Amino acid sequence: MHHNPRRGEIAAQLGGRSWRLCLTLGALAELEAALDVPDLLALAERFEKGRLSARDIIAVLAAGMRGAGHEVSNEQVAAMASADGVPGYAAIVARLLAATFPAAQEGPDDAAAA
Repeated sequence: MHHNPRRGEIAAQLGGRSWRLCLTLGALAELEAALDVPDLLALAERFEKGRLSARDIIAVLAAGMRGAGHEVSNEQVAAMASADGVPGYAAIVARLLAATFPAAQEGPDDAAAA
């Protein structure tokens, strides 16, 4: 399965198959509502803290799948197994967020130059 990292797409294995995930603007708006945050900055800050609940992980994975064009519900995503267990889910979410918010990955030297 092809994915385009420049468009914020990643590929991931869940439920025994390969999926493309992408947090489009619509998917991000869905996450703002689902996670009850007012804007993208608040959403990014929540993710940067790294304290995601299982419900958060399901919401991010499902929004990413729907953003890439897959018709899946949160309940279907919740039932999908990761070959690597909980760390596997967290790794997929981390890769998806890094692809979506690349500026958040800048180091301290980048921030000091601003």
